[in-house]
Amino acid sequence: MDFNTNPFIVIWETTQACDLACLHCRASAHARRDPRELSTAEACQLMDQVRGLGPPLFVLTGGDPLKRSDTVSLVEYGTSIGLRVALTPSGTPLMTPAVLASLRDAGLARLAVSLDGSREDVHDRFRGVPGSFAWSVRMLHAARDLGLSTQVNTTISRDNLADVEQLIALMHGLDIALWSVFVVVPTGRGHAGQLPTADELEALFERLYEVSLTSPFDIKTTAAPHYRRVVLQRQRARRREGAQLPNDGVPHDAIGRSRGVNDGNGFVFVSHRGEIYPSGFLPSRAGNVRTDDLAHIYRTHPLFTSLRDADRLEGKCGSCEFKWVCGGSRSRAFALTGNVHAADPLCAYMPTAWAALAAGDSATIGGSAA
Repeated sequence: MDFNTNPFIVIWETTQACDLACLHCRASAHARRDPRELSTAEACQLMDQVRGLGPPLFVLTGGDPLKRSDTVSLVEYGTSIGLRVALTPSGTPLMTPAVLASLRDAGLARLAVSLDGSREDVHDRFRGVPGSFAWSVRMLHAARDLGLSTQVNTTISRDNLADVEQLIALMHGLDIALWSVFVVVPTGRGHAGQLPTADELEALFERLYEVSLTSPFDIKTTAAPHYRRVVLQRQRARRREGAQLPNDGVPHDAIGRSRGVNDGNGFVFVSHRGEIYPSGFLPSRAGNVRTDDLAHIYRTHPLFTSLRDADRLEGKCGSCEFKWVCGGSRSRAFALTGNVHAADPLCAYMPTAWAALAAGDSATIGGSAA
């Protein structure tokens, strides 16, 4: 897939209304719907535009999509025009077995449920509402009983980093197709105090790779493209050792397979009001589907084209030999530096060229001081 022409995934924020109060919420979601949300008719027009883009995977997110009354009919329409439609509902009582059955019958391709802890106390504290963990696990089991493909989304932050091993054990018991591991971005209600360190993330990526070799589910990361660099490094090392690779560590199921997507690079986000962004974590507006053509914005807008040009990267990311594979989180770089092309502050890797440059600078400084 040529990401200069077509994205792999389009995410539509159907609403910012939600009954949870998540500590990291990108949307700073609240209980009431915005009257300026895309209408049902406008949503169908959006899906018509998306259909002309490949079609990519189309994800209904929020807030909580179930705060809208037309969600099932939107899934049905998207499926009818040839889209692979996925849904990310919140872990609340709004998702019942009857609603799940309706979504299955409408053609839903994947249900993605958030679990941010292996236990009620960890997850519910993160999500801000007691009972969310139980509702989420119940939803996953009910979906699988109905034959729906499921995945779990987990946001990693300082709040749950110590729970990773228990989360891995939980994933093995849920019969999921994909574990999507997010790394928190300080936007919305998210803040820098929630961020793990670069070394902690490196250790997490190494662990995820080890899990990927034998797990019955695929693993991918979001806002953490440097996991792909770790995968490549580990693959090379194993091949040098003559090892057979039963699983390459990269998602390859029908929904998840893609080369590395990043903000604006294989990825586009449409807000509840129709605004077009490189991702939901990068709040730089490039247009609005009510007045602009989504394909034209994605293919030609300077923000999008610059995000797809790894030669625009600066600092350590710009010197990195993995920049076309990884590129660092553009959202996190923007959130922490204000510069969309800056180096991702949460990468522990030292590129060869950057290390040589640093050594040269040290030698120069030493020579000057002498």
